[in-house]
Amino acid sequence: MVQRTIVAAALAASLAVGACVTVGAQEKEGQLAAAGFVRLQADTPQKAAKLKALPQNTITYAQRKSGNAYIYADAAGCNCAYVGNDAAYQAYQQLRAANNVAQMQETTALLNAEAANDWGGAWGPLVPGWY
Repeated sequence: MVQRTIVAAALAASLAVGACVTVGAQEKEGQLAAAGFVRLQADTPQKAAKLKALPQNTITYAQRKSGNAYIYADAAGCNCAYVGNDAAYQAYQQLRAANNVAQMQETTALLNAEAANDWGGAWGPLVPGWY
């Protein structure tokens, strides 16, 4: 019974890590959109060239005549850029902080649940007298 639980937990953890790799960019782009960033599609060769020239998958700062701009370029994924102003960037930072707190709470809960099992180490349940 304990072995099944351990195997199930390991399988769930590996699936979750695999899902994070594929969903990471989509999650970030969702947070940017929720924060007020505007998605601009690179639908012409000139826009595509400018998009590819930008640092990819990171937010960069650019000063414009109309004010500060924050740009997230994703040429390989969506072939687009997310552009926001100071207010959108502040909102994005708040969303990221809230998401980090939620992830830390989830990890803490998982670690506490594993500690509550107290299965005695890697060979504890299988070796008589281990405790």
